[in-house]
Parts: sequence; structure tokens; C-alpha cells
Amino acid sequence: MKLTFWEAAKAVQATNDWRQWADFELTGIEFDSRLIGPGNLFVPLKGENDGHSFIKGAMDKGAHAAFLSRTEAAPAQLPILQVADTLKAMQDLAVYYLKKMQPTVIAITGSNGKTTTKDMTEAVLAKQFKTYKTQGNYNNDIGLPYTILHMPDETEKLILEMGMDHANEIDFLSKLAQPEVAAITMIGEAHIENLGSRAGIAKAKMEIASGLAKNGLLIIPADEPLLVSLTKEQPQTIKTFSLGAADCQAQIIEVQKEYTSFKVNGSKTLFTIPVPGKYNVGNALIAITIGQWFDLSEEKIQAGLSEFQLTKNRTEWLKSSKGIEILSDVYNANPTAMKLVLDSFSQMPTQGKRVAVLGDMLELGPDSALMHASVSEHLNPAEVTDVILYGTEMQALHDEIKKKYQEDKIHYFDKEEKEILINTLKLLLEPEDMVVLKASNGMGLNEVVTKLLEM
Repeated sequence: MKLTFWEAAKAVQATNDWRQWADFELTGIEFDSRLIGPGNLFVPLKGENDGHSFIKGAMDKGAHAAFLSRTEAAPAQLPILQVADTLKAMQDLAVYYLKKMQPTVIAITGSNGKTTTKDMTEAVLAKQFKTYKTQGNYNNDIGLPYTILHMPDETEKLILEMGMDHANEIDFLSKLAQPEVAAITMIGEAHIENLGSRAGIAKAKMEIASGLAKNGLLIIPADEPLLVSLTKEQPQTIKTFSLGAADCQAQIIEVQKEYTSFKVNGSKTLFTIPVPGKYNVGNALIAITIGQWFDLSEEKIQAGLSEFQLTKNRTEWLKSSKGIEILSDVYNANPTAMKLVLDSFSQMPTQGKRVAVLGDMLELGPDSALMHASVSEHLNPAEVTDVILYGTEMQALHDEIKKKYQEDKIHYFDKEEKEILINTLKLLLEPEDMVVLKASNGMGLNEVVTKLLEM
């Protein structure tokens, strides 16, 4: 980190007499006292616990300075920067640090696929530039400035994921990060309870253009009319992607459980991504468009996509000890994303049977039952032989698929019956079977995945 104590003081407009301490180099910044290293600046945030209570622990771990908004918490021997709000101070410091280090910022959002797209984009750009990306799901008003302040000194391209639950959140993040390139992966139904409609979600996602450079690039799906209409007045270059007509258009060549191959805009070059599903090709098209914007050769883009590493806990193929193939996609879910995953899973070659384990999709608002029931259109007994449903909201899908599935091929469990669900899977699944698990993170299906791996 290229930052001194006095620099930080000026950047956040600290109100105390910070010049009483000699200036010194900061080695990093942390808001979790357990992660503090020697020479770090500690940021005590107020959450379930007030971070000011952990200042002593941060000092013991080697913190050399701290932000403070409570004067009574200040230890006499620790250099402090007095601020009204420690989170805002960290955000202000991130803005200062971006201007100082001047990486090119690429911002990515969407109802689904933003983490995969971030990973693909970083892998592509890393073929020509020094890159850094959002780690894990650090994509909110805390995680994004934290990411900025953790980028390596030599970073040239900074790829930032931007998440949201409510309107105006991405607006804030975009204005903080000031991206040159921004991309929206898709508009689904995630957080529709807070935003009212898909139109409301589209408008919230378009906030990513709030801080976007006027001569920058905005990438959107060509088959999303809600976004196309919102971009008509944007001054930036607009590029679209799709499996149909678009600026960046893909032709699927092959889909396997370990990879997907496709061609772009009629080119003879074959692109291969090490993940299944047509929906992941859309994510790859964004990474390709960004690579082209920064003048990467087709060969470098191709190589980057073929080698990209997916952030843990996103869509991944696993195998149990007795050979059951597991498609785990349990980090988040909305109806559009669930349908896309089921469409892909239904076509995966297998020697055994295909089984779907589907849990509640949360925060869908008053139309939740209808949205859950609509998933029925993407379940075919000839392709997915058995369906396991989990959670209160999945009752609506259960009632719908009873019309086409035999009674012994559907299993429904409420949220208190996770152990019974696991035992049912143990009896149902055999070697060479294939199972997909999809639900909102709050349903805890990762625990089911863990148990399946032991089978």
C-alpha cells in the first residue's frame, strides 16, 4: 500500500491534531481486528458489535493507527484519526487512493452472473495487464472501498463487482469508483420485493452508469428491452451481447458438464470456457467485449477465458465419494437464473438419472408463489426424473409440478426437515446419477452439498 498516516488524515479530513505523531507508511487497512497485520490502519465499524471495542485487540495484532468516531475509545499510545463516521472515512480514503493510483476501473453488476463475469473479465485482462478483482462477495458499500484499498500497488485494471438490495446503492458505488467500463449481466427478479418490479430492478442496475466516464463503455444484454430503452440517452459507447442478434453474438458449438464451446460473430476462432451452460456464454461475451475495448488480441482473450478460475461457492461441478455428480449453485437464486440452470442441467449427458434439489428463492415479494410455480415450465420428467423441493415458497412449485410428475418422483420438505431431505437423497441417489442444487443462500443448501460429497 502506497499511503502514509498523514496522507490518510488529509484524505478523510480528520478533526484531531494528528500531526502530534510523526508520519509513517501504512502497510494496509482492515476493519476486522482478527486480520490486522503489523503497520495496518484499523477501521472500527459499527455492526452487530461496535468495532471500537476491538481496538485493543487490533493494537495487539500490530495496528499502528486507527480511525475513531468515539473519543473515549482512544488509547493514548495509538495514533488515531478522529472522524464523524468511520465507514465514510474508509470510503473517502478509497476515493483518494483511486485518484492517486489511477487504475482503470471496470464495474460489473446484474441479477445473476456478476461474480462469474468478474472472474472471466479478470482472467482475460490479466493476459496483458496487472489486474485485481473483488474478492469473494465484497461488493457493497463496505466491500468495494475495502477492495480498492487492498489492490496491489502495480494494479492497472481493477475489476469491481457491484451488488445491491435497494435503489441508489449502485449509484453510490459507481460514483465512488468512477469506472471507465460498466457491464450489466442480466435483469432477473432478485430483490424484487424491495424494488417493486423488473422495471424497478433494471432502473437500479442502470445506476452503474452514474459514475461511468462519458467516453466510456456500457455493456448490456441485447435481449433485455428494459435496459435497451434506458440506455437511449446515455453518452457512452453502448455494446450489446446475446446468443441472438447483438454487437457480440455467440453461436453455441458444444455444451458439456465440464465446459462450453462457442464462436463469436461468425469468427472461426473457437472459445471454450471451463463451465457449463448457455447462460455462462453470455457472461463470457461481456469479458470478450471488454477485452476488445482494451485492444487485446483474440488469442489472448481466448486463452484467458479457457483458464479462468471461478470464485468458490458459485456454480461448480463436484463428485461424491461414490461417483455421484453434483452441480452446486447454492449461493443465490431468482426465477430467471433457476430456469437457466435447469435448462442447461436438463441437457447434460449422464449414464444415470438427473435429480433437481430446489430451495426457496427469497425476497420475491407478493408474487413469490407465481414466480416459484413458473419454474415448472423448465422441469420435464423425461429429462429431470426426480425433484426435491425445500422451503415454504417451494410449495407453489410442488402444487404445479404435481400435474405432470408422478407422486413418487416429487419430494417436498419444509425448512425444518433438512435432515430428512438429506436422508431421502441418500436413498435416492446412486453412482452415475447427476444432481443439481439451486436456492437462495439463506436456505443453507451448502450443508446438503457437504453431506452429498460424503456419500
